[in-house]
Amino acid sequence: MRANVLEYSLIQPITLTEALTLLASDPNYLPIAGGTELMVALSAGRLPQKRLLSINHLRELRFIDVTPDSITIGSGATFTDIRRHPVVATDFPLLAQAASWTGSIANQNRGTLGGNIVNASPAADSPPALLAYEATLTLIDSSGTRIMPYADFHLSYKKTALRPGELLYSITLPRAYAAYRSYTRKVGTRNAQAISKVAIAALALLDDRTHEIQDIRIGAASLRETPTRCTAAERALLSHRITPQTIDRTVAAARAALASEARPIDDIRSTAKYRAAVAANLLEEFLRQLAP
Repeated sequence: MRANVLEYSLIQPITLTEALTLLASDPNYLPIAGGTELMVALSAGRLPQKRLLSINHLRELRFIDVTPDSITIGSGATFTDIRRHPVVATDFPLLAQAASWTGSIANQNRGTLGGNIVNASPAADSPPALLAYEATLTLIDSSGTRIMPYADFHLSYKKTALRPGELLYSITLPRAYAAYRSYTRKVGTRNAQAISKVAIAALALLDDRTHEIQDIRIGAASLRETPTRCTAAERALLSHRITPQTIDRTVAAARAALASEARPIDDIRSTAKYRAAVAANLLEEFLRQLAP
């Protein structure tokens, strides 16, 4: 059943300070950035919040700042901004790829990284890459800012660590992965404009001489009720040697560890059994690509 738009109101503050003041006075306002997810819910009559606060036009939230040590992306940066940025392309290819997966070109022109995070879908495209890159978030309200690891942001299904009156201000990634091998793959119904059945983003640092895994990070979508870091699989793989002689044992250990922590669900897009099997296959594909 379609919603009656006459029941909704939209306010558009001029500055970020004004937006934060309004949220402090009434935390029941729902911030709206690109609106690509919100409009779907509105059209389907599944948007209970009736008071909307537009932040899409706020230039204070739409930026990408680069330093020698990190890149900071404003929550209002669009996926087109991210996809076209040269430092994202060279230093953070997993995020650049995720940006190219997010809906159509029209969606990428309007949808924002902050909205993708705060919407908190376990199937969202950007979280696996952000988890692998160990992103940190800056949250802001009328009284100041606080910083937290992105890994701590999602508390349960569609529930986040945002406090009443807070906005996500920016996302920071360390420029520390030049020596890492990277891998990402999304499995969906179609090649484009499809919500993932399962997705993996992974990074691995190998010793050049021994081919031992010195560090590994694995982010996943649609394996749990929130975007998740596959820490059991990471622990199982750490210090393993990736060689033709050891790869089969390494893959077996990784698949068993991933199975122990994955909690996929059955829904209209896929089954839990399929998601678990495909996620294990993707992890195996990544590990076999690491072998010399």
